[in-house]
This record gives sequence, structure tokens and C-alpha cells, in this order.
Amino acid sequence: MRVNGVRFSIDNYAAWSPGVASMDAWKEWAISPFPLTGDAEPGVAAMPAMLRRRAGFLGKMALEVAYQCLNGQTNVPTVFCSRHGEVARAVDLLTELMQDASVSPTGFGLAVHNASAGLFSIARKDQANHIALAGGKSTVEHGVIEACGLLADGAPMVMLVAYDNALPSVFASFQDCDEQPYAWAWLMVPAREDATHLKWDEVEAQELNTNDISGGLEVLRFQIGEQAQMQRISGKRRWLWSRHG
Repeated sequence: MRVNGVRFSIDNYAAWSPGVASMDAWKEWAISPFPLTGDAEPGVAAMPAMLRRRAGFLGKMALEVAYQCLNGQTNVPTVFCSRHGEVARAVDLLTELMQDASVSPTGFGLAVHNASAGLFSIARKDQANHIALAGGKSTVEHGVIEACGLLADGAPMVMLVAYDNALPSVFASFQDCDEQPYAWAWLMVPAREDATHLKWDEVEAQELNTNDISGGLEVLRFQIGEQAQMQRISGKRRWLWSRHG
């Protein structure tokens, strides 16, 4: 059986969720996860107000951790990955269409999958390459592979931003995991002695339990916590995470 894999190190990281903004709070959550809920929004103080006002809750979470993680650095390629993206905005737009209301071009522009990445590059006047992707239950793993591809092509560092939110109620019957609001970012560099290793192979079809937290939160918990290894099954794909691999 063929096993594939990538290796990388993390130079800096940031994470944000309502009520869980500090690294100490995230470490407590990693030890004993509790529901991520609340009405608080990140300040995104580093972004000009005119652009900040255009971002919704999901976008603000992604932008907050992106600013924190880069800490002023420029010309760094970025990979924004979100399984559902701005689905809440899309539902609002479709509802307006059903009611024969006019649809805002700005609203449509902010509902596309790369909206947060675009706002980030515009606000910083940074022309570095950015990518936005979705990969189902394995969105984060595919984001990591994309980022490692950029590192392999010669980028000295790449920022990966993972973010998602609870689904609108109209999709409740389709939800296959406990979706919660979160965003985190890694500043990834070529593998050193402290490398994280991601491998994958094929297995018999298995489904994740509907009560499991999302893949993005599982990976964040692994990165923050002290586990040496973690395994995730998504369909027929097995993802094997390990430290110092």
C-alpha cells in the first residue's frame, strides 16, 4: 500500500473563538473541550475600518488570526481553507432572490469563497499569492498539502488559515459533525527537528460520528495539546498526524 506524506514546522500560530481568545484558554480547551459559543466578535483592529465593516462574523475571525499570526510580515503566500465558507451569506442572498428582492453586488462579492483572503490582501496592499479552498471533512488536511506544495516550490514560509462557523438552521439535517465557530492560523516553514508529519492512506469506508467536532478543531486540539499522534478517518481516507516525524 502506498503511503503519502508531508512534513513542516510551525513558526507562529494564533487562534480565536468567542470567549476563547488567549493561548492559555485554548490550552484549557485542548485538555477538556467545551462548547465554543457566544456573541463576541474579534476586533480586527489592525484592519482599516472601511474594510473591516465589510467582513461578517466568519470573515472577522479569519482576519483576526491572520493578522496576529503574520504580525506585520508581508509577501507571505497564504492558504485560506474553510469547509463551508460564507454559507450564511449565501443563504441570505438566496432568500432575497426567492422574495424577488434585489441582490447586493457587494453582498454577492463577500459571499464567495475567497472573500476573506481578498479583503486581507487589499487591506495590507500585499500582492503575495493567496489561495482559498474547501475539501469537505478533510479541508484542513488539503490546506496543509497545498501549503506544503508552496514550501516545496521555494516559498520560505506560508500562512495557513482555517476557519468555520455553525451552519444555518436550514442545513441542520445535513450536519455531520458538531460545527462550532473558530479560526486559527499557522505560519508554516520547511521541516526542522520539531516537524509535524501528516501522512495519508486508503482504508475501508468509515464515517465520522455526527457528534464529533469538526476536523479543523480536531487538528487545532492536536497542535495545541500533547498527543504524539492523532488519526482522523474521512470517507475512505485515513489521515495520520504525528509530531517530530
